[in-house]
Amino acid sequence: MKVTVLQKQGSDRIAMKVLFLELEQHLKSSSGASVVAIDNKIEQAMDLVKSHLMYAVREEVEVLKEQIKELIEKNSQLEQENTLLKTLASPEQLAQFQAQLQTGSPPSSSQSQGTTQQPAQPASQGSGPSA
Repeated sequence: MKVTVLQKQGSDRIAMKVLFLELEQHLKSSSGASVVAIDNKIEQAMDLVKSHLMYAVREEVEVLKEQIKELIEKNSQLEQENTLLKTLASPEQLAQFQAQLQTGSPPSSSQSQGTTQQPAQPASQGSGPSA
């Protein structure tokens, strides 16, 4: 009887060891699968963030390209206007303007009226044929 009890205890231990080994393998494989599933979800989330960022960057690039285009056009227009005003201004007006630039003082109201009125009249005459 003692032999059967010892055999039973031994077989119980073996069964328990087998059960634990199987349980351990199951946990390892399912936790491995969980890790893979979590990794896949993280990768998908990162891809989604990346695509949203790329979309936002593309939109911003388009806006900036448009702004650059507008600024180039405005700069060209201002350069043409500046050239026209230089050709229409008298040497005295140019000298007065250069002196104001060197001193950094704004033109007085009487000076600015005199400088703007004289070029403005010929400018309207000069811009008519060019248009």
